[in-house]
Amino acid sequence: MSDTVKTIDYGQYCHGDQLDHQSFRLQLVSGLREQGFVRLVNHGLDPTFLRRCYHLSEAFFAQPESAKRTYAGALRGYTPFGTEHAKDHAAPDLKEFWQIGHEAEAGRPVAQPNVWPEFPAGFRDAFQTLFRELFAMGQGLLRVIASDLKLDPGYFDQRIAGGTSLLRLLHYPPIPDGVDPDCIRAAAHEDINLITLLVAAEGAGLEILDMDGNWLPVENGPDEIIIDTGDMMKRLTNGYFPATTHRVVNPSGPNVSRYSMPFFVQPRPDVSLACLPDCRHLKTPEPDIAVGEFLNQRLKDIGLPGG
Repeated sequence: MSDTVKTIDYGQYCHGDQLDHQSFRLQLVSGLREQGFVRLVNHGLDPTFLRRCYHLSEAFFAQPESAKRTYAGALRGYTPFGTEHAKDHAAPDLKEFWQIGHEAEAGRPVAQPNVWPEFPAGFRDAFQTLFRELFAMGQGLLRVIASDLKLDPGYFDQRIAGGTSLLRLLHYPPIPDGVDPDCIRAAAHEDINLITLLVAAEGAGLEILDMDGNWLPVENGPDEIIIDTGDMMKRLTNGYFPATTHRVVNPSGPNVSRYSMPFFVQPRPDVSLACLPDCRHLKTPEPDIAVGEFLNQRLKDIGLPGG
């Protein structure tokens, strides 16, 4: 594995011709299969809007703990510092976060409604917009993946519509004095979902585990989005697309906050994660399981309430 994550141009997919689409597909698929992560440029999201979203996130997390905890207790809304831990790792992660899902629509209710804070002003409008834009981008990337898997381009569309996708606003505060030495900002883990879109983080620390067992730092600039595939995609494709192990390490320089905004694209709870027929030859497939059951098992493993 190269120590440089492949950079690909999303404009090829959005504005290019058939040859551009083919080139983009080959680059996306090879990057995800060989490295597990790719870096997306020309993604079309307004950088001024993204900076505003980060400022709103920072303003929310700067509030007193008592104010934030009024929105805690469910998968959506606020999750306090030290709640989540990596699967098979007992020490808690050094982070707090806020999660947003699909809004209920006519004929399409949601299992858990979104929770919205009173402060800061504009929080709801901004993050509803960001959710929609990232969901549309995730849908586009999944269409490219479906084409590579010899599926109908819209295969994932109907499965993720009204699904369990989540936008997570993450805050890693400065490392407290006397912290358990086993605790880091995010212990080694794989994402649960189909595909993750990580909007440019503010602060260093993201590392991926390469095929030789080495940890490699991966940082994205302000106009880049990091893409990776998760356990649901790995299960569907029988390992054709991996779920790459990654972590966020404690700062080696100034002990300052880190903020990030990953978007986790996930199907509806009733969707099957049975191995796709064309991937069954790769190895013995894992047993069939529905998204809802799989998600709740994994959430339990990391100390979070069910979806």
